[in-house]
Amino acid sequence: VQLVEPRGGSVQAGESLRLSCVASGYTLPMNMGWFRRAPGKEREGVAIIYRVLRSTWYSDSVKGRSACSHDNDNNTTYLQMNSLKSEDTAMYYCAAPRRNHCSTRASDYDYWGHGTQVTVS
Repeated sequence: VQLVEPRGGSVQAGESLRLSCVASGYTLPMNMGWFRRAPGKEREGVAIIYRVLRSTWYSDSVKGRSACSHDNDNNTTYLQMNSLKSEDTAMYYCAAPRRNHCSTRASDYDYWGHGTQVTVS
């Protein structure tokens, strides 16, 4: 399984940004998680899309201003983030588990993208 996040970006506070994660090498629907690590902080879960359950989870830090979705045609998972704040500045990673589960902990995810930088100023 390979996960690739094409690009992040630098935006002004209050603006929006959409991250994408292209997955390959799997055949069954996989849950996909978005995690981030800010400088000096632990990696934290941001959003999870449970593809079989057709539901999503969001951390309190982004709930209400973010949306996670998946496009089956191109095996891409998106994280739309709106009303961005300076505290959203971090390296963002998409991740998938070897077997689907409901965990939001980074340690429970097996496949990781290389990460993409998001900077909000």
